[in-house]
Amino acid sequence: MTTLPAGLPVVVDRAAAVPLAAQISAQLRAAAAAGVLRAGDRLPSTRGLAAALGVSRTVVTTAYARLFAEGWLEGRHGSGTYVADVAPAAPRLPAAPRLPAAPRLAAAPRLPAAPPSSDLDRAIGYAPAASIAHLMSRAPAPPAESPISQAPLTSRDLINLSPGIPWAPGIEPAIWRRAWRYAGTRPPSPWPDPRGLPELRAELADYLRRSRGLGVTPADILVTRGVSGGLALLAAAVLRPGDRAGVEEPGYPAAREVLRRAGARIVPCRVDAHGIVPDELPGDLRLLYTTPAHQYPLGGRLPVGRRQALIAWARGCGAIVVEDDYDSEFRYDVGPLPALRGMDPDVVVYLGTTSKVLAPGFGAGWLAAGPGLVERLAELRPSLGERVPEPVQNALLALLTSGDLERHIRRMRLEYARRRAALVEALRRPGHGRLLGDTAGMHVALELPAGFPVGRLITAAAARGVGLQALDRYFAGPPALTGLILGYGAVPLTQVRRAASELGRLLARPC
Repeated sequence: MTTLPAGLPVVVDRAAAVPLAAQISAQLRAAAAAGVLRAGDRLPSTRGLAAALGVSRTVVTTAYARLFAEGWLEGRHGSGTYVADVAPAAPRLPAAPRLPAAPRLAAAPRLPAAPPSSDLDRAIGYAPAASIAHLMSRAPAPPAESPISQAPLTSRDLINLSPGIPWAPGIEPAIWRRAWRYAGTRPPSPWPDPRGLPELRAELADYLRRSRGLGVTPADILVTRGVSGGLALLAAAVLRPGDRAGVEEPGYPAAREVLRRAGARIVPCRVDAHGIVPDELPGDLRLLYTTPAHQYPLGGRLPVGRRQALIAWARGCGAIVVEDDYDSEFRYDVGPLPALRGMDPDVVVYLGTTSKVLAPGFGAGWLAAGPGLVERLAELRPSLGERVPEPVQNALLALLTSGDLERHIRRMRLEYARRRAALVEALRRPGHGRLLGDTAGMHVALELPAGFPVGRLITAAAARGVGLQALDRYFAGPPALTGLILGYGAVPLTQVRRAASELGRLLARPC
């Protein structure tokens, strides 16, 4: 144990299942949130705290890196590390009475985990910025027969740099076969549970606790067809024709369309480099859709102060915040940021999906909300004819219980990190525009000068075999930025390098 200047004890338990870095960051985060550590308090150096706790300096560096990423800490050049100016969370207003939580459902028998097939499968779930390059250098290059190293596209094919598309061939065939073999052994239900398979909801609750730190039970989970399907169900349940629904500007076009079809009046809400701007939100919104983990498409992550302000805004005006946890699985500098729902589950509905970690065609996702809202959505579902096929649910159950889904995410995290590094390296040159967003996800935004002929650039790139997408399609109103969205999930590393090279040549001279 050691005592910080503010009188905070930090304890590490080597026998605990929680990693040491996570223990340290959690205690410092809790102290800052409670006001025990105040803005401007100086923290020990990484070397000093490591010596006091008897841990390696890397452990403390990792803990600090996560807190820097979340916005709890700030560095001052030549001075040290300080607690950032983050106001304590607003006092919680009385919440509506919650229905009694359903009893814990017994989980399905756990399937045997497949043994790791490579060093990539043994890699840790995340790495601090200082060690991601080390991890990538240690990870062996995929063998020639691996799904990750497919044959190059022919000269007639377009290298598709559309965002939000994962590398489906990266799913190991053995994993895929094992999941569907299990699904084939499960007989269909006489009448499907509209909330989803009970054993799958139990596994999803465990998965969200492990991966996102969410304290949810199976009663809080609804199995969906994905983010759009979950949002459509929610909109049908809580929106009346004419209700005002906020969407990020720029933001996800499909979310705008889903809400529009539900009869909502769409209100574009400005985002900047960090995400949604809570101070500018109107007070008459019934619902706000946001992507705080990795804003789509500009790539910012919502800092702690704004998260607290957003929760206070929602409580003050009675709005529902819909958290699309987009790209939370794929960060390359620190671990995934805590989910917004964990700050106030009474006003935040959480949406997740497999379409970005497996394939868009898999067709399964999840919604986390209070048990009362989940029951309302489940009651509404049969009348809409909206359900997730049970074989798909059973396949997802197999991927979760075996650990195959999380191993696949770890493998692809390293693969996408390689692709991102190649794209960024090729475009980080004078005159090539300004790259936006965090070290995360499967795309980057490239801002170009106002008035740049983006249409001609896209046409010229297509002639060279590269498919590009303009930033302006993500705006509901007049575009405030000129540029491109460059996705690297759907094409292998060799094609990312080729596309980046072609784009660099085009940007080096007028179109």
